[in-house]
Amino acid sequence: MKPFMDSDFLLQTDTAKKLYHDYAKQVPVLDYHCHLVPKEIAEDIHFKNMTELWLGADHYKWRVMRSNGVDERFITGDAPDEEKFHAFAKALPNCIGNPMYHWCHLELQRYFGINETLSEKNWKEIYDKCNEILQKPEMSAKNLIRMSGVTLVCTTDDPIDDLHYHEQIAADSDFDVQVLPAWRPDLAMSPEKEGFVSYIQKLGKVSGVTITDFTTLKEALVKRLDYFAERGCVVSDHGLDYAEFCPLSEEEENALVKKSLAGETLTEEELKQYRTMCMLFLGAEYKKRNWVMQLHYGAKRENNELVFKSAGANAGIDCINPKGFVAEVADLNREGNLPKTIIYSLNPTDNALIGTMIGCFQGDGVRGKIQQGAAWWFNDHKYGMEEHMKSLASLSLLGNFVGMLTDSRSFISYPRHEYFRRILCNYIGNLVENGEYPEDYDLLGEIVKNISYYNAVNYFGFDLK
Repeated sequence: MKPFMDSDFLLQTDTAKKLYHDYAKQVPVLDYHCHLVPKEIAEDIHFKNMTELWLGADHYKWRVMRSNGVDERFITGDAPDEEKFHAFAKALPNCIGNPMYHWCHLELQRYFGINETLSEKNWKEIYDKCNEILQKPEMSAKNLIRMSGVTLVCTTDDPIDDLHYHEQIAADSDFDVQVLPAWRPDLAMSPEKEGFVSYIQKLGKVSGVTITDFTTLKEALVKRLDYFAERGCVVSDHGLDYAEFCPLSEEEENALVKKSLAGETLTEEELKQYRTMCMLFLGAEYKKRNWVMQLHYGAKRENNELVFKSAGANAGIDCINPKGFVAEVADLNREGNLPKTIIYSLNPTDNALIGTMIGCFQGDGVRGKIQQGAAWWFNDHKYGMEEHMKSLASLSLLGNFVGMLTDSRSFISYPRHEYFRRILCNYIGNLVENGEYPEDYDLLGEIVKNISYYNAVNYFGFDLK
């Protein structure tokens, strides 16, 4: 029997062990998509206890607790922090086969030197030990990023953000990790959301443009795109609940924006039209700037209305919603406006769909111009990653894959990169051991290091000193 989560965790063959320890483990981490809060990095915050660090904004863990029958008061409510941690510790042993069990214990090992497994038996001892370690100066936000071997982080930022925390971080000569903004214009593309009109007014104010129609909305967005670009942004990110392709004429586009700014409710068809015109415009703007466009789709969000009312958005009450957008990508490509694009689906049955689709739009002399994004959210477990890799390798070029990201709000979620790299090395190792690829470590090592780090550096065009 193999020991629990030892140095060869998830590595089943000698080839896999060599690939991980000699290659994958040796390269840094590049986190090109996350939800860390720039203010917390700029202020180099310290966490008061393990509950604040681990449970404060992690809807993965909240979901585990709800599934274990924990009352919402101990999840997002006003229960004491110690009792919240206790409730999570009681739930965690039931995560057999769930990546949460591995992630949590990797984090305990890597950041706190704790090799015991967390349970109700020892929760207080582990809680106290972690809290004691968190009081040390080296456990600040910036140092947690440093000790994770990270070279660059892209946060997730709204077009109206002034990005002053990014400027503050960049001005810190003692912090050698780049923290760049990523453009996330979801609110500008959501006229059905409450507060849309006031949001567009704020966008107009910060851009110096009076927004009355789609022509002026585009003018305002261009000014903010330029503002972001001047501060190092090279990547956008879109969360698409659906993306049916419904193009309009310029006159119809302007009329639709006027209707939304008048506070009128758009029909479902009009919402599709609004999203289409925004995506076609923004995609072309990204192409001009050589930005990468990330598309996250297939999520049906905020399904539990009661939890949403009490805990707000991003509370772990989301599920898979299969919708596609092949026509939109095709139209951008037809007009010569398709930027480098990464496509993520929450639905694992879309692996083959995306794998075949991306092959239709490669080119422009760009290696892996259109990418299938990493196994995302409900799929970033061992089985989901393996299936994703198998599909991508079968239908495209796994060697060009830009690899893993955290997609996390936690400062200690970086062992997810380790988890991914171990699964990657095990998958490739099995191919070699089975005689399906040569045992050439010059080739294999380069592939593993590229997927783990260098492909993303080159694809995004980051200037890493």
